[in-house]
Amino acid sequence: MDAVLLALAAVWGAATGLLIPRAAYRFAVEPEEPWRTACPAGHPLTGPARGWLGPARCAPCAAPAARVPETPASEAPALGAPEAPASEAPALGAPGAPETPASEAPAPEPRATVTPTPPAYAPTALAPLVTVLACVALAAATGARPELVGWLALAPVAVLLAVVDRRVHRLPDPLTLPLAAAAVLLLGGAALLPGHAGSWTSGLLGGLALGGFYLLLFLINPNGMGFGDVKLALALGVALGWYGWTVLFVGGFAGFLFGAAYGLALVLLRRAGRRTGIPFGPFMIAGALTGVLLGALAG
Repeated sequence: MDAVLLALAAVWGAATGLLIPRAAYRFAVEPEEPWRTACPAGHPLTGPARGWLGPARCAPCAAPAARVPETPASEAPALGAPEAPASEAPALGAPGAPETPASEAPAPEPRATVTPTPPAYAPTALAPLVTVLACVALAAATGARPELVGWLALAPVAVLLAVVDRRVHRLPDPLTLPLAAAAVLLLGGAALLPGHAGSWTSGLLGGLALGGFYLLLFLINPNGMGFGDVKLALALGVALGWYGWTVLFVGGFAGFLFGAAYGLALVLLRRAGRRTGIPFGPFMIAGALTGVLLGALAG
């Protein structure tokens, strides 16, 4: 049963993870810009959910490129070299011209035009793998308990948020607020089923506590903490609070620990200064995942 559960979690993670690059591309815009509606090549993004769901590359970009003959670089004239006028070029059969029969003349080999992966999708290449690993880890730690459905449903959205925040330092409201509502509803449903290992009441209180703590940090230093982090803390607090206050503290502290370690590493490598802003959402999510895994194992 455990192997089947892990396999199902891996399939779910792969299926949902493959949808993340397109959604991340569309969401990764500056606050004053609208969500993207076309691929990097300019093709409209169509498909389920008004084009939000689908593979990273749109259908025209994913179509095989037509094979067209190209002049090999070795046969192209050197840059800056004078071109021989047509009147001075040795005619076929003229004195001094090599006599090569037409049947033996090598024909130019056609070369295929390769369409590379659009650079806008490149940073999200690992998103499917991360989603698979997160879902498998949650399934292994939670087992066949009702709350596992909630964890598997929330994990892909959390990975999507981490990708978007990593790229544009932004946590969009269409993701953070529904994530918090989904956490409340999914864990509320799990609490009604036998065999669960958490408390819906403590989850609600955990969401209020962690969200309130991040709100306090935002009010103290708005430049150091974004309001999107406050909204994300609501959902993460519900998930962590499900397993109790100890897990809430561990998961919340782990987020700050991961973020501080990353910032210190950047400073030591001289890739950032003390005042350089870093996206904190991915570290909040990584800390929450750590807390949930520990809580599930202890539950």
